[in-house]
Amino acid sequence: MNSHGLGSTYWSEVIKILRNIIPVYDKVNSAISLGKDNQFRTEGIVKSVFPGNKVLDAGSGYGNMSKLVFENVSKDVTITFYDPIPEMLRGISDNLKDYKTGFYMCSGIFEKIPFKSESFDAVICGYSIRDSIDLEKAFEEIHRVLKVDGRFLIVDLGKPDNFIARTLVTIYLKYFLVVVAFLTAGKQGLPFRTLYGTYLRWPKNKDLNNLLSKKFSKVDFSKKLLGGAIVVVSYK
Repeated sequence: MNSHGLGSTYWSEVIKILRNIIPVYDKVNSAISLGKDNQFRTEGIVKSVFPGNKVLDAGSGYGNMSKLVFENVSKDVTITFYDPIPEMLRGISDNLKDYKTGFYMCSGIFEKIPFKSESFDAVICGYSIRDSIDLEKAFEEIHRVLKVDGRFLIVDLGKPDNFIARTLVTIYLKYFLVVVAFLTAGKQGLPFRTLYGTYLRWPKNKDLNNLLSKKFSKVDFSKKLLGGAIVVVSYK
């Protein structure tokens, strides 16, 4: 296993599970984030995306991050949707049917992004970069495809540095998350228990900040819900 990231074997298991929960993914994700997911997404988006930008929505899923870009920043944004699961990308056209704008779609992994260096003004990752095979390599690739002064947004679970806060978040994810998922989506929500496994492999907030600081010139690290959620904007 890599020092940071899921490693290829566990990553394959996670992707298989994600593929199977596509119909209930958004509904459950909102419930387990206590309804705060879009609030945190929007906070990061308005800091990192501006009108006229070229954006890579990495780990885009159905495009919910980009939908908030159109609603809160501008429709004058060119977005490339990038996700390892083609079935997720197929749902984007329906999700964004109200937005008369051009966009592109591509399937692939964080560790090997198939675009030229300095292609994007912003790379946005909503609850997705945690599922990297190799987190350091993912950061290197994202840094590479960003233009000079480009922004890299992470909205995701956080792993608190404080032991008590980290214990509370761990208990929630290990024991209560699956209950919330089941109450929200029935048996289809049960596979969300795998989220706990990705959290275990996720670095603590301080360590994540240090990893980003090695590649990016400035890191704006905002902690929510006792540090159990994070909104991070890193600048190239």
